[in-house]
Amino acid sequence: MTDDDERPPMREMRSAECWERIEQAPYGRVGTYAGGEMDLFPVNHGVDRHSIVFRTAPGTKLLAMTVERDVLFEVDGVDGGEAFSVVVKGRAARLEQEREIDAAERLGITTWAPGRKDRWVRISPRDIQGRAFELPPGAAADR
Repeated sequence: MTDDDERPPMREMRSAECWERIEQAPYGRVGTYAGGEMDLFPVNHGVDRHSIVFRTAPGTKLLAMTVERDVLFEVDGVDGGEAFSVVVKGRAARLEQEREIDAAERLGITTWAPGRKDRWVRISPRDIQGRAFELPPGAAADR
């Protein structure tokens, strides 16, 4: 940023706008920490009653969330001339009850990754923060 940059400063997004951005995003990223290792996984997701739901398969991601349920979830993007990022801090829990799984399936989440994804996870947020800022002229066209 140069001294003559006259763009407005970064702005904090309100909770409602954060949830809109999460709902509109085609995918997000789940960050886990287990066994001294950090990992980041892309997931297709849905929003259900101010929680984030996604499907997955048995493996590293599901195991990490079983060992340490605290996770991060993030979406980001560019909308017109503005860039944004939303980060959710929350707790992950596998959906076990049939009624919860049925409700999740009604969200219509389709995974992009191949393979059978028959496990459902819900992230219950404890904190949500979003930031947005105007891009410099011409930057949006570069994306």
